[in-house]
Amino acid sequence: MATLLLLKPKYPLYETLNLTIKGYDYPLLESYQKFIHNVADSMDLEIADAYAQPPQKLNVQKFKPNSSVIDSEYKLTVYQRTVQVEKVQAPLYPLLLRTLQAALPEGVTLKVTEHSWDQEEARYVPDRDLKELKQQLDEMGGASRKK
Repeated sequence: MATLLLLKPKYPLYETLNLTIKGYDYPLLESYQKFIHNVADSMDLEIADAYAQPPQKLNVQKFKPNSSVIDSEYKLTVYQRTVQVEKVQAPLYPLLLRTLQAALPEGVTLKVTEHSWDQEEARYVPDRDLKELKQQLDEMGGASRKK
């Protein structure tokens, strides 16, 4: 029983935190992700994973006043990176967050969430060819079962 008390952490732990950064400038986002890695390393935090999600392409149209005539059109790309940090001690979390917020570049947003399986699913890009083949198979009557 005494050995179990010795193995218990001194402070409560956050299991897995997702540090998600979004921005329009790809090199700036990559540089800030490297900064997050350096800060986590200097605080002896364990980085479980770091990954990029597919970029979102946006088309923004600005109209002339009181008309449906397009004044200007902008094509924007939003890039997103996620760094997963594991077993963050409760006293270190505010220090990590304040450090990252203080160095947050202009135009980049930082969102910290606890890890969930929904975020894990959104990470993977669906294979369109595989989906089309499955749809064709369903239209033909589904998969045949061998006896």
